[in-house]
Parts: sequence; structure tokens; C-alpha cells
Amino acid sequence: MPDLGDTRVRDALQGLRLPDGTLLVASDRLSGLGIDGQRVNLSILIKPEEAATFAPLRDEVEARLRRLPGVTNAFVVLTSETASPKAAPPKLTGSAPEKADPLADVGHVIAVASGKGGVGKSTTTVNLALGLRAQGLSVGILDADIYGPSLPTLLGLHGKPQANGRKLKPMQAYGLKAMSMGLLVDAETAMVWRGPMVMSAITQMMADVEWGALDVLLVDMPPGTGDAQLALAQGTRLSGAVIVSTPQDLSLIDARRGISMFRKVDVPILGIIENMSHFICPDCGGSHAIFGQGGAAAEAARLNVPFLGGIPLTMELRAASDAGQPITARDPDGSLGQIYQQIARAVLAGLEPGQRLAQPSRP
Repeated sequence: MPDLGDTRVRDALQGLRLPDGTLLVASDRLSGLGIDGQRVNLSILIKPEEAATFAPLRDEVEARLRRLPGVTNAFVVLTSETASPKAAPPKLTGSAPEKADPLADVGHVIAVASGKGGVGKSTTTVNLALGLRAQGLSVGILDADIYGPSLPTLLGLHGKPQANGRKLKPMQAYGLKAMSMGLLVDAETAMVWRGPMVMSAITQMMADVEWGALDVLLVDMPPGTGDAQLALAQGTRLSGAVIVSTPQDLSLIDARRGISMFRKVDVPILGIIENMSHFICPDCGGSHAIFGQGGAAAEAARLNVPFLGGIPLTMELRAASDAGQPITARDPDGSLGQIYQQIARAVLAGLEPGQRLAQPSRP
């Protein structure tokens, strides 16, 4: 039997069997037990093709852990991070091993996420970063969208990052520090990676980059609620998450999943941004709600999270993004620049009082 460390966890899992009939606690499938106060994390090692058959077991394990006295939250994940579940996993201990925090000099790590692609999350991340920069903060962006990195295009970055010993130096544009997989591989290279490789890449971009002292590090998450989000939530301390959605129901349904996922891992929701809230016609100046109207604000109210604001879709915004000149840098005093700065102030105001930055850094 693996050394589960905490007898409460071992006793809670007694009698549970794998799909082949083997007792779970007598198998080599358990890994990554972490007990942090009232929260329990646990991984079950599987092969990728076993995910569907192991899902009911995962749900039962999670339910049993949540019923333990003193436990308020449990998070159980199926992972294929080893080549085979028969490989000997690390022994489980009563608490996660102490690791040096690679982002110890970063005041706040904030995830910018969406439930689905195509909602303008990366454009929002870059302009939100510049809005925070306009408040006098030192800001970085980690582009965690391994499969579709947009940061190099949005910031007009070219070339490769330089190395300083074993660490990479983040590239800089418009006063922001930036790192992206798009800066490390050719633009047309397809990243055909499984989940464990994605998680490893994100972890390395946190730990093996010289981020230095930052007030805020924004993490541009890939769409969805999978391995990348898990790697970030378990690999560093998140001050909160910002959810980006468009107004229509199709996008909002997926945004709900994103909010649910972050709540499940105890990450505060700083609010919802409604992107493409309406289209401003460049010819007549009229406003057209082509994706519906007010959907994100209504959803924020329903889920009891802050509504951070709506961002219109304009030709100017599209052109600036394609040119690698973010609208908040190109025209900070324009209407769009002011909207992003207002949202940045709302994000900062949403941090827990004890976490707020005492004094902004100077640019």
C-alpha cells in the first residue's frame, strides 16, 4: 500500500476499487497528496485512454474526501503525467513538499481566462496589463496558451529571448515583461503535445524565467478548464481570476464552467469582462449589439461576481492589435484606453484588502 501519510485519507478510501477490481489504496495509482489546511488535493494515475472508465472513481474519491471532518474542499484529478501507471509514483506524504516559490517576488498572479476560444481574451489581457501599467505598477504577462500563443503578435515581439545562465530573460514591450511559447518556437510550428507536456511547459515558464520583482503577473490562459488551468492553480498562488466572455449564451455557458473550475480550486473570481459588447460602425458611428446585449452583466449578477465592464468591438481596436500596437498603448486617453484603465482599477479594487499593493511601483 502506498504511504498515504494521513490516516484520515487512507481510511476514507478503504474499499474503493479500480475498474479491474484492485483496491485503490493497494495500487500504485495514487500520487500527489497535498493537505493544505482544510483543502485536500490528490491525483490518480491513469493512461490517457482510461479517462472515461476512471471518471466515476474520481468522483467517488472526491466525494469521500469532502466528507472528512475539517475538510471544506477536495480536488481529485486524473493524470497521465507518468509514462505508465505501473511506474513507481513518488510516495505520498501528509503535506506537499516545500518548494521555493518561483514567483516569490511577484506581488499578485492573476489568471485571465475564458471558457471558450475566440472571445478576445488575449487582446483583453494585453490591454488590461497596459491599464495596470498606467496605474504605476510593474506588470508582466505569461502567455500560457501553448497551442495558440498570441502575445508575440499583439505586442509586436520578434526574435528569441536571451538566456542568463539556466534562466530566460523575458522580452519587453510597452513597459511590460512578456514570455510566450510563441517566442520559443517557429511561428508555424504546431504544438502537438499531451497534457503533461503542456503542464510542464507552463511550470517552466513560471520557474525558469527571470521575472524579477513585479507588482502583477497576468497569465493569459488557454480556453477551457483542463491541464493548463490545473498546472497554474496548483503550481503557484493565484490572487484571483478574471473571466472574459462575449454577451451571447454560447460564450456565457462556457464562462460558467471557467468560474466553477476556479472556485473548485479556491481561486477568487475578480470579475467578468464582457468583450465585443457591441460593434461601433466606422461609417455611421452607430452601435450594434451583434452578439446580444447585457449577457455578461446579467451572468455576473446571477453568479454573484463583479461585472468589470464592457469593451466594444471597433475597427481601430482590431487594427491596433494586428499591428502589434495595443490600443491602450497607442491611444491611452481615447475611449477604449480609458475603458481598459477603468477595468484595471476595478481588478485592483477586487483584491482582498490584505493583498492590495501598499504603494504602486514607479514605471
